[in-house]
Amino acid sequence: MDITLLGPLTAYEDGVPVVPSAAKPRQILAMLALQADHVVTVPALMAEIWGERIPRSASTTLQTYILQLRRKIGAALAGNPAVDAKDVLVTRFGGYLLRVRPGRIDVQEFEQLVAAGRAAFHATDHRTASRLLSRALALWQGPALVDVRAGSVLELEALRLEESRMAALECRIGADLYLGRHAELVPELLVLTARHPMHERFCAQLMLALHRSSGSWRALEAYQRLRGTLVTELGLEPSPFLQQLHQAVLSGGTVPDLAAAGAD
Repeated sequence: MDITLLGPLTAYEDGVPVVPSAAKPRQILAMLALQADHVVTVPALMAEIWGERIPRSASTTLQTYILQLRRKIGAALAGNPAVDAKDVLVTRFGGYLLRVRPGRIDVQEFEQLVAAGRAAFHATDHRTASRLLSRALALWQGPALVDVRAGSVLELEALRLEESRMAALECRIGADLYLGRHAELVPELLVLTARHPMHERFCAQLMLALHRSSGSWRALEAYQRLRGTLVTELGLEPSPFLQQLHQAVLSGGTVPDLAAAGAD
């Protein structure tokens, strides 16, 4: 089975789509795919579908949803008598497990590429880091699970994935800064700082890119925009790192280590 979760939910078995149209079976499929090859317990599935108001008929209804998914999978496997739908969507004690061959889920591929990219970054192989992280980010086709109704569990999973995407993006930009791609990064960072006006690391990266390409005055403007937003919205001053960077740009001194604006 090939599954994508970083954007619209898709799932194909032998090239045949198996994603149901009904909302709750879609939630179940997304839950099982995110924990592929691991048991997802019945209580976890119920909590995702019904929240705290679980009906008395929940156990029977859940079994019906599992049956509907198996029927979709079974129809896709019609030309493969060696595999049964129950071998793909497996019943285990206390829950269910979705069998998926390695490399068939975009979330798993994303996380593997990010781990390798971050390792390359910390090994100062910035070219490899940029390449691997760019491949990871290219897997995203929209917000995670964008067309799946999210309960308490999937909502947290979508948030976790988005935070991971943002961290990967910060790291990739940090690698590109080390590679001297300052002018190339300015348009991208202008968009990112506009979308995330209180995101200090994107601002720091924009300041570095501007300072080394378009002139220091634009870097100072970027700092003042961020500071104005932070003071107005939160009553806070920028972080010590940003203040240090601001002073370095203002005085023409040596800017702080790029790693502080790249990746933890």
